[in-house]
Amino acid sequence: MTPRVMIVEDEEPLSLMLRYNLEAEGYQVDTVERGDDAETRLRENVPDLLLLDWMLPGVSGIELCRRLRTREQTRALPIIMLTARGEEQERIRGLATGADDYVVKPFSVPELMARVRAILRRSRPELIASVLRAGEIELDRETHRVRRRGRELHLGPTEFRLLEFFMQAPGRVFSRAQLLDGVWGRDVYVDERTVDVHVGRLRKALGPGRDPIRTVRGSGYSLDEAFTGVA
Repeated sequence: MTPRVMIVEDEEPLSLMLRYNLEAEGYQVDTVERGDDAETRLRENVPDLLLLDWMLPGVSGIELCRRLRTREQTRALPIIMLTARGEEQERIRGLATGADDYVVKPFSVPELMARVRAILRRSRPELIASVLRAGEIELDRETHRVRRRGRELHLGPTEFRLLEFFMQAPGRVFSRAQLLDGVWGRDVYVDERTVDVHVGRLRKALGPGRDPIRTVRGSGYSLDEAFTGVA
């Protein structure tokens, strides 16, 4: 079953960025720009998790959160509040209103994705796989171990995140800029050539045998879809 996430955010570039990263991790995503429209949508269909901006047209995020907590069908809906308000009192207010977590803009995309997984792991553990498999490779998110044909591999933390990112969307081609956003985060400033270096290290760490990382000239890299079918 695919986890369903609703994004309620009126900043279109941020909404698109969140949608892209969530879909890359395999989530089904719905986006809404206004608080009142989101309230109507949530009466019809309740997702598995809500990413909710504090300041919204129509109905504010904080008020929508309060209303959702008074209704039986959305009382237990996991909510992550997104806001530019970083003061302690504002964070306390957001959590007291019923938010499960609070993320201050600008934020690290990998950190937000980790928070999404953590909340879903608690609320809907059956939706979040702790172990990813692609052909001969097995990646355990909880123990941070990677095996190929049963043999444990030794990956650095960046190579681990890079492989995890690829394994979440086999066959999908990611540009260097997309990999930088998804693996390093938008708030980290590194050269795109850094991606090439770490892809090379990942290939070396994966050891002998068929290379599962495909280079797409002029576009970027992907986890070879044909490789995922290897027994």
